[in-house]
Amino acid sequence: MLRRGLATLGLLLLAGLPALVAGLLVQPSLPVARERALAGFVGSATCAGCHAREAEAWRASDHARAMASATPAHVLGDFSGVTVTDGRHTASFRREGERFLIRTDGPGGTVADFPVSETFGADPLQQYLVFFPDGRRQVLPWAWDSRPAGEGGQRWYHLMPAEALPPGDPLHWTGRDQNWNFMCAACHSTGLTRGHDAAQGRYDTAWTEISVGCEACHGPGAAHVAWAQGGRPPGLAHRGLAVAMRDASGGAWRFPPGDARGIARWEGPPREGVAAQLDTCAPCHARARPIVADPQPGARFLDTHAPVLLQPDLYHADGQMQGEVFEWGSFVQSRMQRAGVTCGDCHDPHSGRLRAEGNAVCAQCHLPARFDTPAHHHHAEGASCAGCHMPAVTYMVVDRRRDHSFRVPRPDVAQAVGAPDACTACHTGRTAEWAAQRIVDWHGPERRETPHPALTIAAGRRGERGADAALAALAIDRNQPAILRATALTLLPVPPTQPAAQAVGATLLDPEPLVRATALRALEGLHPRNRLHAARFLGDPVRLVRIEAARALAPVPLTALPEAARPAFARAWDELIASERVAAERPEAHVNIAGLLAQRGDAAGAEAAWRAALALDPDYLPALVNMAEFEGQGGRSAAALALLERAVAAHPADPTGHHALGLMLARAGRAGAALPALTRAAELAPEQPRYGYVRAIALNSLGQRGEARQALRELVQRHPRHRDSLVALATLERDLGDRAEAARLAALLLTLDPSDRAAAALRAELGQP
Repeated sequence: MLRRGLATLGLLLLAGLPALVAGLLVQPSLPVARERALAGFVGSATCAGCHAREAEAWRASDHARAMASATPAHVLGDFSGVTVTDGRHTASFRREGERFLIRTDGPGGTVADFPVSETFGADPLQQYLVFFPDGRRQVLPWAWDSRPAGEGGQRWYHLMPAEALPPGDPLHWTGRDQNWNFMCAACHSTGLTRGHDAAQGRYDTAWTEISVGCEACHGPGAAHVAWAQGGRPPGLAHRGLAVAMRDASGGAWRFPPGDARGIARWEGPPREGVAAQLDTCAPCHARARPIVADPQPGARFLDTHAPVLLQPDLYHADGQMQGEVFEWGSFVQSRMQRAGVTCGDCHDPHSGRLRAEGNAVCAQCHLPARFDTPAHHHHAEGASCAGCHMPAVTYMVVDRRRDHSFRVPRPDVAQAVGAPDACTACHTGRTAEWAAQRIVDWHGPERRETPHPALTIAAGRRGERGADAALAALAIDRNQPAILRATALTLLPVPPTQPAAQAVGATLLDPEPLVRATALRALEGLHPRNRLHAARFLGDPVRLVRIEAARALAPVPLTALPEAARPAFARAWDELIASERVAAERPEAHVNIAGLLAQRGDAAGAEAAWRAALALDPDYLPALVNMAEFEGQGGRSAAALALLERAVAAHPADPTGHHALGLMLARAGRAGAALPALTRAAELAPEQPRYGYVRAIALNSLGQRGEARQALRELVQRHPRHRDSLVALATLERDLGDRAEAARLAALLLTLDPSDRAAAALRAELGQP
């Protein structure tokens, strides 16, 4: 399940982690079976009748053990009456006949016995679910380490030992961020229907198969079974299967004769099923939010999900995994993926195991005589391909997962951007400088002199001067991975500089749908009248692009759209709202909907959505802040102030509420009362220049011009690309008589954006050419 730092991910991307209605204190119980027939699904047992070898491999796989009823055959943990504590949390585990019970704190903090309803996973850990009468299944925070005792396993441990996790915290095991129905179910069962009833706040979640079976990947099998039992007549597309992953091209990966590179190439007709394989694996092996309800196999990934990009805290600036993002995001950065390699080339799709052990799996396409030698890896005692090219990160305390970008080690770049490097991960007593010098000794300085996109991403994250041009160049470079280019677009300044605007314009027509969708999102920094060209993407063949086009056009009056585009806008708008309602259990979904409706001028609809968010979580910060803004615009200042005071009280360590409270007081002409709140916001988030800028403006309005100038100088030093701070400081320097400094700042603004009219006017006013 989620860690603390990932629980608000939906606010960072398109908004969308799940949630559920805060549960009442209800006595958990064992559920009735929730297996349910779904049209076209026949079950793995039916498939095994003809595909015995594949079924046998699957039965021992992690997929087959993804979820199971809590029976003695499936439960791995020690339920012999043991009690475990880690200093913060305590639980007891015992068995009563066929029931497995965990005694721990539940809803409201009451300690009680909770019967385990299902097991969740098996290797290297097993988690446990508790069923509640309102249909929720919640994931307990205690996991069983199923590794051998010699590796530190065969023990209970808490998944978040450093967190207090009081009842009411979304990450408490009974809270919305530990809910199975939305957070986990779709990827641990087959043919899942979530069955959320928003009006009743209940779930009726069901599956065709409790674990990940054949049809979770191949799609409903009834038509295929009918074809097989009906004499296998020719002409039926894909033999009746919804997902066509079979490669019947006749081609193969081969080593070209005489090619000194020693890397296999695909020879023969174009390979079949490449996109289908990735689209099948991606929904459960990517960090993404669903944009349709209950997606089933057979659809294009970007028609059903919106993946996260290379965001801070989730990925290092060089693209390495950092947060719990699974494999897709790193794999699509790789040269292998762009060359046509698929998941099934390295992994047996039925057992999930590697097709060969150790370096042998790489030797399928990388000639050992060229690569598995000291001449290549420079380790006389031998080296692991994965150790150098697939660094690992441990999640959930014991689950070690490898990065799938297959990157060439660059310790010099890793050091520059603050990322880990594969060399010092093994050579723990050495420094990054030492590792970088070894690379130079082996390969010469040329590799070090090769530009690396990680430096551009890091510069964009830090807001460095000139980063916009480098990011723009990266965004339009079609030789780079789509996810990297899309990430570059998200780091462009708002409002856009000239290079940024040109990059956004160019990438709107990009052949990669992930890039097109992100370019459309970048239009949100423009005035509505400058977004009209988004209308041409309302009929894009990819759903994610269509909904981002509708989002970009949200503030554009319908009458401003070409008449021919209006029906397409209506359809895309419905898709956009439906994509947010997929997470109707979560307050952030309603905040997103409220924001969209407000942009369309639907004040009543927006108010209803904000109230729906607060009904789900009365202390939900984005809802409190946005609802306060709504009340303030409606002239209900007392109600607005009460909401913001409630936000600050509920979230004293979050700058958002303090900043909003300060702004509201300042707008009411109470700058003196606003200053403490604005100061607190700036103190809590010095990395956010907006907070410091608004505080400086408040100081200036109170006549504290010297303090305002000093605050702006410090702010510009930390954030040299923040335009508003630069403009404010240049103006203040002029007003305080330092015209030379004002002119220098105006010139600096023009180097950042030569089209900045305000900077040009200030420079001209100061008599500068």
